[in-house]
Amino acid sequence: MASSARADENGISFWLPGTFGSLAATPQQPGWSQAITYYHTSVSAGGDVARSREITIGNFPANLTATVNANIKANVDLGLATTSYVFATPVLGGQAAVNVTGIYGANSTSLAGTLTGSLNVPPFGPVPFFRTDAINSNDVGFGDLVPQFALRWNAGVHNYMAYVTGDIPVGSYNSTRLANIGIGHGAIDAGGGYTYFNPQTGHEFSAVLGMTYNFTNPDTQYQSGIDLHLDWAASQFVSKQVLVGLAGYVYKQVGCDSGSGNRVGCFESQVAGIGPQIGFLFPVGTMQGVLSLKGYKEFAAQNRPEGWNTWLTFVISPMAQAPVAAKPMIRK
Repeated sequence: MASSARADENGISFWLPGTFGSLAATPQQPGWSQAITYYHTSVSAGGDVARSREITIGNFPANLTATVNANIKANVDLGLATTSYVFATPVLGGQAAVNVTGIYGANSTSLAGTLTGSLNVPPFGPVPFFRTDAINSNDVGFGDLVPQFALRWNAGVHNYMAYVTGDIPVGSYNSTRLANIGIGHGAIDAGGGYTYFNPQTGHEFSAVLGMTYNFTNPDTQYQSGIDLHLDWAASQFVSKQVLVGLAGYVYKQVGCDSGSGNRVGCFESQVAGIGPQIGFLFPVGTMQGVLSLKGYKEFAAQNRPEGWNTWLTFVISPMAQAPVAAKPMIRK
């Protein structure tokens, strides 16, 4: 059920909260699998986030001291395609898996508000400044590539996972554009997870904790701080084919932003989200199909857009093999 970005520069991060879900740490069937996810988010922010965006796109001169009374809104639709391969041969006593996620989508972002302050104009000194902004921006294209390597271990109802992933910044990005699909810089993310799953009772709980290190954005010379994120999910199998439950996440930046292009200070961000989930398991020929839907309402945002998002994911993977009964021993 696991599927494979947002302060950080402009309140946008590599890690997409909600990436991991139910059964995140449970071993999978060896072989190839494919996941297709439709992701939609609708978010808004004001104050410092709007000011940060004005600075990045070049609308906030370095000699301007002003108060920004503005709102920024974004609607993003993404298609994420994740191709995975699970190895049959154990690695370090666990099950190894690799995958890569490609992204294609559309981002529609608008900013509206006013800037009020003073502009330092030598040799005259401060000059009163006032401006009204109404900016609309759209971007349609490919996003960054996201490879991942994971190891999973099983011990009865207890399951454990370790993973490492990262961002290859090849997506559509322009630092002077309000809306982008790519994030404009590389990143490395690593962490671990746990899943409790009891097939007899149908109880399931998963939690995955990770940390992101961001590289400097070469276009803006801005380096986002270190991010800490926790994805969790709790579900109940009401039958062998259907599960229902709750999912959530907590995202917290724990390191200040830096770099010669940083004009907003530490700008640490945070956000949390929670919402329902439902999943269906069914055969697809000789393969196993999973269709899941989960949605999150965000709250407690700081230096970051806040709103809601939904994930609709279809996964096709090898079917679990039934155990072969041993032939009876015949004695005379």
